[in-house]
Amino acid sequence: MAERHVLGISGGKDSAALAIYMRQHHPELNIEYFFTDTGKELPEVYEFLGKLEGFLGKKIEYLNPDRDFDFWLKEYNHFLPSPQTRWCTRQLKLRPFELWVRPMLAAGDSVTSYVAIRADEEYREGYASKHKNLKIALPFRENGIDKAAVGEILEASGVGWPEYYKWRSRSGCTFCFFQQKIEWARLKENHPEAFEEAKDYEKNAMEHGSPFTWSQGESLSELEKPERLIQIFKDYDERKARVAARKTQNPLRPVEIDDIDDIYGDDEGNGSCNICHK
Repeated sequence: MAERHVLGISGGKDSAALAIYMRQHHPELNIEYFFTDTGKELPEVYEFLGKLEGFLGKKIEYLNPDRDFDFWLKEYNHFLPSPQTRWCTRQLKLRPFELWVRPMLAAGDSVTSYVAIRADEEYREGYASKHKNLKIALPFRENGIDKAAVGEILEASGVGWPEYYKWRSRSGCTFCFFQQKIEWARLKENHPEAFEEAKDYEKNAMEHGSPFTWSQGESLSELEKPERLIQIFKDYDERKARVAARKTQNPLRPVEIDDIDDIYGDDEGNGSCNICHK
């Protein structure tokens, strides 16, 4: 029997900050870092993971699902994943983790999995362990680390923020259905080939009778029309200005990242999956 410590990296800010935090505060722990690679991630995610590895001084193990997105899309009758049916998280994120950790548990090892749920996220819950030897630890919640503190950890370490935060609010697949409409518009700007791939998946799904489109209420073909894109950017800028006018400037943090979630709150793109985006 052995005592194992594992920490999943999503490519997002919170899990990266947790890896840095654990490296700084618990260097005595031999933590095994892993990333579940769907093959549909943003290129900026892979770049950030490389930068994080440099700080940790340790490789992040990539867990590649044995069956890819296209396989599972056929299994689910070509229906796109959605907030109501999150089969992508279940099959491409949770399943590979469970297959990876299963031999450890079978050997009688005690496994502690560290999850980056912050102290200001009372509504979130971690992965529900189904095995008595798999324990879930929430260091940020236990130590009062909130969203602002996460940013401070990233900046103080020199790792900084993932580049995609300049235009997107979370990590995950290029065509994640939790994206806000402004993020779809920005995906078209920053990675047009990924936007076209998402359109192809959507068209195929609709031809097979899928009731879901990637973006709620409209297809990507409708969303990318010039007049619609102009409206999306206009709505975003107006809402951003309203939020900025209400926001009290913090002199200790004069420069803050443009957080799309702060601007849209619960109105759009809410409910993202912890294991993908944290």
